[in-house]
Amino acid sequence: MTEISGTRPLPPSQPLARPAQNAADLALRLLQPLEGLLAAGESAEAEVVALRETAQSFQVLLKLTLGNGSQATLEAISPRPLAAGSQLNVTALSDTRLAMVLKVAEAALGSLDLELLPVGSLVQGKVVSSELAAQGKAQAAVYKVLVNLLNTPLAGRQLSIESPRPLAVGSLLSAQVQGSQMLQFLPLAAQLDQLELTQQLAGQQNRQGSLDGLHRALQAMGRDKLPDNLRGAVDRLLGALPDIRQLGDPKLLAQALENSGALLESRLLAGQAGALPQDLKANLLRLIGQLLPALPTPSSLPTAGTSQAMAQALPAFIRNALGALGQANARQQALSFPLPSRLAQTAEDEGDLATLLKLAAAAVSRLQTHQLSSLAQTQVTPEGNLLTTWQLEVPMRNQQELVPLQIKLQQEQESRQEKDARKESLWRVELAFDLEPLGPLQVQAQLIQGSLSSQLWAERSDTARLIDHELPHLRERLLAAGLNVGELACRQGKPPQGQRTTLEQRWVDETA
Repeated sequence: MTEISGTRPLPPSQPLARPAQNAADLALRLLQPLEGLLAAGESAEAEVVALRETAQSFQVLLKLTLGNGSQATLEAISPRPLAAGSQLNVTALSDTRLAMVLKVAEAALGSLDLELLPVGSLVQGKVVSSELAAQGKAQAAVYKVLVNLLNTPLAGRQLSIESPRPLAVGSLLSAQVQGSQMLQFLPLAAQLDQLELTQQLAGQQNRQGSLDGLHRALQAMGRDKLPDNLRGAVDRLLGALPDIRQLGDPKLLAQALENSGALLESRLLAGQAGALPQDLKANLLRLIGQLLPALPTPSSLPTAGTSQAMAQALPAFIRNALGALGQANARQQALSFPLPSRLAQTAEDEGDLATLLKLAAAAVSRLQTHQLSSLAQTQVTPEGNLLTTWQLEVPMRNQQELVPLQIKLQQEQESRQEKDARKESLWRVELAFDLEPLGPLQVQAQLIQGSLSSQLWAERSDTARLIDHELPHLRERLLAAGLNVGELACRQGKPPQGQRTTLEQRWVDETA
């Protein structure tokens, strides 16, 4: 597999002049005699089924179609690479040599149609050939590379590109469109980062549970039954949660967002340790730290035999996992909003320290699922715009209950070529919560250039009617705040799951 660190423009679209090759250069040496399939001077049609690179040449597998319609399979040695699927005219020179003429196919693309492939689109292809085109004392080496496109509406076409280094024939490449004649190749390291993100997201999402499950278990157990050290950790955790009435104050709302746990790692890197007593994730980790010593030690570590078996299986696992990055399940798990709770009711009712540890760990996994979902959704759209996502959850105290408020913020910045042009930002906000007596609610809003539009979704019909009646008052308050208000509507049910923008991810050399 080949990583490409640099980016070069695509070559011009006019055909490149190739040096003349003599008949010997275009001859194939058979690994087994024809045995009467073709007499000397007879011709037939052939298709390249497979290609394998050897030390000095290329071994090809040909499917031969004779004049009478019968077919045969031959193995031969070629002095040049032949792409799988290439059509040939072959003529028998002897019982072990064939003259080869490559049939003229569609000319390789020298530029990309940005209407078919907008800036930001992912292009995947397989290297067919890689030849040195230019090299001099004052000129760096340039290799002409021919790539078979595997995805996009141009799948099946060939693309001619330039590379500062040779690329192994058969390598699978992945690149992002930067312009009609410019590609930004994605190195393998970026794909491994994406693999790690996908695996971590799947693991955290399967383990996550809402913080209100831990709160109910603590209420069932009783605060007085806890050891002193645990009682202090629980008091710090619950005491730092905001009251639902406080979130009407913009400053207190901003403070609640900062202390939601989504920014813990960045605050630690910035040296803001003084703010950690109010951070939700930090308080959950402190509680877990107090619970662990009170429990039995973990079971045995992996044995040497297990480690060896894992090491032997790792290459195949990596290939399979990288190949699965573009599958629908992997793409969609980052887009789940609101995040459902996966907490079993039986676990909530057990009421012992082991259960508290399990519920606290599930709450941390829920926080980390939101964080990983933010990373997975932050990307460059096919239009070339930068989409940044922040997904988090703020547990609110509503008298004796906890109400999780899930929030997703997205900022989409236009990609403009003019240096002096001001980039416009489109903000999208999604809220989800379940507050009695209203029931489950979701809010979707968009803000651009001071203009706001919003849709609300209520699962209960009486709640939908109540909100619809109050929308004129909401419009008045938004106008008083200086906003231009567009559509405001409330519907019963849940928001539809529309099309999402995702990048197909696949970089794995299946020939390795």
